[in-house]
Amino acid sequence: MKPDSLNRRQMLRMTAATAMAAALASPTMSAEPISGRTRPKFKYSLAAYSYRGLLTAKDSEFTLSEFIKDCAEFQLEGTELTSYYFPENPSDEYLIGLKGEAFRLGLTISGTAIRNDFCFPAGEKRDEEIAHVKDWIDKAVVLSAPVIRIFAGHQKQGVSAEESHQLMVEGLQEVCEYAAQRGVFLALENHGGPTSTAEGLLKIVRDVQSDWLGINLDTGNFHSDRIYEEIAECAPYALNIQVKVVVSGPDKVKHPADYARLAEIFRAANYRGFVVLEFEEKGDPRVECPKHLEEMRKIMGT
Repeated sequence: MKPDSLNRRQMLRMTAATAMAAALASPTMSAEPISGRTRPKFKYSLAAYSYRGLLTAKDSEFTLSEFIKDCAEFQLEGTELTSYYFPENPSDEYLIGLKGEAFRLGLTISGTAIRNDFCFPAGEKRDEEIAHVKDWIDKAVVLSAPVIRIFAGHQKQGVSAEESHQLMVEGLQEVCEYAAQRGVFLALENHGGPTSTAEGLLKIVRDVQSDWLGINLDTGNFHSDRIYEEIAECAPYALNIQVKVVVSGPDKVKHPADYARLAEIFRAANYRGFVVLEFEEKGDPRVECPKHLEEMRKIMGT
């Protein structure tokens, strides 16, 4: 065999190996409607955010452990442990303890939720936001939480809409690549600003090249005259659904959520996953939440 033939063959092998490594190391597709869902299936969970008053009250002894016990008492399948109510820099021991408590009570930790903002330009603040998301991806692994609710961010003064969009997409791209390595999904919520409409939310999601990104569909966060149509546009991309007990249009006048219509939308999208009650209205959540959960189960079914 001639030396130059050997060199060409080695080069071809190296090129193929490099291409394969790149394919494995990088996301293969932009976020698309969730595939493989041929029949709908609903499981129910409760967001710890519903108990924010109890969990943050001065001198309160109410903890996430007590919240988990309530989720079990309400006969739920899951418990959503919002990050806001964890101790600062929680240890792995603490996280493992919560996971054990949930499992012993027959609950899945359906997910967690964090605050973040990817609209900061390059610099220390942006680095902190990205590091924060990556840190919670690591915490989600310890908790066995399969998905994290995240935000895109809000346009900053002096930054154009186009630049803000690129900053959000680049930030999401970076954390999604890390999430893929750790086996945690990221669910982008419709939460004001660029994500306040289905069009804006989907534009961001579709521009991120990762199949570890989807939508955290909050049914109370669209405020247009076509709320349910916007929910239907986003439902095929939903990794997690948070249901509010009310909806409001452009006038912000609240109306009871139409659970039957929501269920129809979720079923049409073949949604399989958790339907999480996120209660934000007045009243004692320990009294009000089980009422709404019972109504949701009765109307929406499984």
